[in-house]
Amino acid sequence: MVSAIQMVSSASLADNLLNADQLITQAVEQGAKLVALPEYFCMLGKKETDKLDIAESPGAGPIQDFLSECASRNKIWLSSGSIPIISPEAKKVFNTQLIFNPDGQQIARYDKIHLFSFARGTESYDESRGIVAGDVVQRVDTSVVNLGLSICYDLRFPELYRSLGEVDLILVPSAFTYTTGQAHWELLLRARAVENQCYVLAPAQGGHHENGRRTWGHSMLVDPWGEILSVLPEHAGVVTGTIDPARLTEVRESLPALRHRIL
Repeated sequence: MVSAIQMVSSASLADNLLNADQLITQAVEQGAKLVALPEYFCMLGKKETDKLDIAESPGAGPIQDFLSECASRNKIWLSSGSIPIISPEAKKVFNTQLIFNPDGQQIARYDKIHLFSFARGTESYDESRGIVAGDVVQRVDTSVVNLGLSICYDLRFPELYRSLGEVDLILVPSAFTYTTGQAHWELLLRARAVENQCYVLAPAQGGHHENGRRTWGHSMLVDPWGEILSVLPEHAGVVTGTIDPARLTEVRESLPALRHRIL
């Protein structure tokens, strides 16, 4: 069993950690062995620079301590969604997904490669103003599933997922805007599942935030045939489902597209 946590994160780190802890507990009670938080579960600040105030050095800080403790206490694999990690560039951070094992050890790190920008009317975003792009694709082989890591805007770049090789489950922690999410979120998630013949688990921010932003939500689990197994439209909550190895084998054997690749 795997779970995606949906949140409506605020500008308060303490409140977000408390809410995340409660939702992780719900997921564990539903039987989840792997739990994934959304992008910036720890804070959606009132201004762009707020993430600098809580940015941590690799391996040290209250957010990473919280994640490690949650993983070990609940004996689960845990994805941080994403958190701000200090970068070499002044006034910028990495947008980083960390994976913790059931002993609370961090066993993988992925820095978001593609930085989102969007401008339409009064709505405008440009992550490059405060984030440094990563440059390494990351997959993680665990005792539960083989994972491919990505974050939010990465979803629009299918070549990233092809470079992961054959995985059981792709993680896409996100904070899609309401505008872009309504247009493309489900379409892209289902496409990535079909193209790579694997499950996709997408934990999201979903609702009205105190900074005035509205995120799309619709955290979901999609199977290798592109079928939506579970979805939560908006508000905080948990999406839980099963990764079925037999289903992976069935899809890959009946339509061996991965073996038919030429490029």
